[in-house]
Amino acid sequence: MRGEVVKRAVPVRKLSLEERRATFKEVVLGYTAEEAIAEARRCLQCKNPPCVQACPLHIDIPGFIRLIAKGRFEEALAKVKERNDFPAITGRVCPQELLCQRACTMGRLGDPISIGKLERFLGDYEISRGIRVPKVEAKTGKRVAVVGSGPAGLTVAADLAKLGHSVTMFEALHKPGGVLTYGVPDFRLPKSVVDAYVDYVRRLGVEIRVDSVIGRLYTIDELLEQYDAVFIGTGAGTPKFLGVPGENLNGVYSANEFLIRVNLMRACEFPEYDTPIKVGRRVVVIGGGNVAMDAARVALRLGAEEVVVLYRRTEAEMPARREEVENAKEEGIKLMFLAQPIGFIGDKDGWVRKVRCIRMRLGEPDESGRRRPIPIPGSEFTVNADTVVIAIGARVNPLIQRTCPKLKVRRDGTIVTDEWGRTSIPRVYAAGDVVTGAATVIEAIASGKRVAEAIHRDLVEGR
Repeated sequence: MRGEVVKRAVPVRKLSLEERRATFKEVVLGYTAEEAIAEARRCLQCKNPPCVQACPLHIDIPGFIRLIAKGRFEEALAKVKERNDFPAITGRVCPQELLCQRACTMGRLGDPISIGKLERFLGDYEISRGIRVPKVEAKTGKRVAVVGSGPAGLTVAADLAKLGHSVTMFEALHKPGGVLTYGVPDFRLPKSVVDAYVDYVRRLGVEIRVDSVIGRLYTIDELLEQYDAVFIGTGAGTPKFLGVPGENLNGVYSANEFLIRVNLMRACEFPEYDTPIKVGRRVVVIGGGNVAMDAARVALRLGAEEVVVLYRRTEAEMPARREEVENAKEEGIKLMFLAQPIGFIGDKDGWVRKVRCIRMRLGEPDESGRRRPIPIPGSEFTVNADTVVIAIGARVNPLIQRTCPKLKVRRDGTIVTDEWGRTSIPRVYAAGDVVTGAATVIEAIASGKRVAEAIHRDLVEGR
């Protein structure tokens, strides 16, 4: 018989604020075995668990939590990996509070079960002991090219390799991992975690070729001459800009460039690494999503005395994860709401010095479901800034689309596919942000799994 319901979740430990402001070490430290067992024992073990339906991967959440509660960590890990090869990643960056944890029945009685923290615990448990490579199926003789090594590409490559196909992955940058490597800072997702999974994919037999820009090195048509199928998972990493006066001043970065310099090129370890980055005393970050929070927290760690985030709606409409907003606030990041930049003012040497803004009010909801920001005439004001980071979203890189005219795309450059990721070109598939536009890691993994299933079925059936 069940014991008393424990309404409050087991709190997770964090680095001290002093250490957080001065280091890129991971902030959230994760559960110990004892903490994980205590949190798992709170689960009600619903007969018809809504959390499973809310999970894009449909992981047997009550199943793995039940095993954690009994201390059977290896079995719990195996249960997760039936649907997800990368639990230490998704446990950190998946927006569980909008998915499985929002649906959690326990949330009606108290705190929802910390499903993401438990998933991360199992992922870290596996990495600390070495990720085992499962037995792969007999070789099929089929060759697949995977373009892009982000979450969708890694998922497709791993699943197809396990099914016996020969997989070659092409990555444009000098290090694999896609957005997991260049986009997410170490204090949220340590690169050691990404590297462990990339190594796992390699050990499955996947060949990874870096510095390989498809659309330049090879076109899609040329890959089709060498491979039985081609998967496109190049993501949405091209920055959007405001299109306002002064955006080309020195000291104005896109979040894409800013974070790549730090995360991939290791500017945070300059001069040990020879990629410099200039951050002034007062940094302004424009945007309200996770990337804006990442950029703001990075700027603080690079030595900024004050970091201000400008967002055109209110805190309630911010698309950033609540956990990341709270972390930013704890670290001293200032949030300025209902403010829209309309230009940048520079000095005589061409360096940004002020952000021109206008105050906003909220009108009726727009297509995103959030209330539309409307400018208030005559409310212009300025904010001092030595450095500006623009983090208002990203779009797909059009290189492949431009060099493959037979590939059907939408006006925004995203690739048109059927429900299984098949494109307008036979034997060419796509998934992740290059199809949906900028979305989440878990959605990219889920779509990658679905497309890998379709590629395998088509190859085996000779479609």
